[in-house]
Amino acid sequence: MLQPLSTDPTLLLFIAATFLLAGFVKGVIGLGLPTIAVGVLGVVMAPAQAAALLAVPNLVTNGWQLATGPGLRRILSRLWPMLAGIVAGTWLGAGLIEQQKNGSATFWLGLALVLYGLVGLKAAKLRVPAGAEGWLGPLVGLATGVATAATGVFVLPAVPYLQALGLDKDELVQALGLSFLVSTLALSVGLLEAGVLDARVALQSGLALLPALAGMAAGAALRARISAASFRLCFFAGLLALGGYLVLRATG
Repeated sequence: MLQPLSTDPTLLLFIAATFLLAGFVKGVIGLGLPTIAVGVLGVVMAPAQAAALLAVPNLVTNGWQLATGPGLRRILSRLWPMLAGIVAGTWLGAGLIEQQKNGSATFWLGLALVLYGLVGLKAAKLRVPAGAEGWLGPLVGLATGVATAATGVFVLPAVPYLQALGLDKDELVQALGLSFLVSTLALSVGLLEAGVLDARVALQSGLALLPALAGMAAGAALRARISAASFRLCFFAGLLALGGYLVLRATG
């Protein structure tokens, strides 16, 4: 069982600032809340504890992101095979995050993000043929679920897959919200079963929602003012920065 979260004012301010920053990044590019929060909070707490603290902010911010998109039914009908794979992979990998001691999973996750960010910034366009979605989606979901269970971060390989579907910026942000919402629910069930997420931690997680929402609102306002080309640049630069941070943290 993890130790209760300290009520030291400096620590609480650090946590609030972390969620404010993570929420802002998510508002701009549609992802980054768990990546930044787990990475930064890992300085002061165990990865499993950080993942549990993210439960409510992840659920609410991804629900908001999902609800504000252009066409939920169409996105859901297209992505359900991947979503089913995410659930299966997360449950298959249940408990991996508590076993992570040397940061190797975080390192490889970060390295993959760096490579994908570099490919995107070089304007290379990955595309998934329409006929491949039926079998590739579940495989991507399964791999994403296992990575989620091991690191508490939901980005790979789901994000490159979704980006390669050729969605516009608002559809992509909505699809990311749907993918992350399903990942959050599956991971939360695993954390509940492991005893890491309980009523006390859920209350603390609820308090972390406030700065996360404030940051996300500011980021979403910025996204509404930028062009599709600028969004694409922000998206891949954000992935590169997130990946670089994870690599540095795992090797530092």
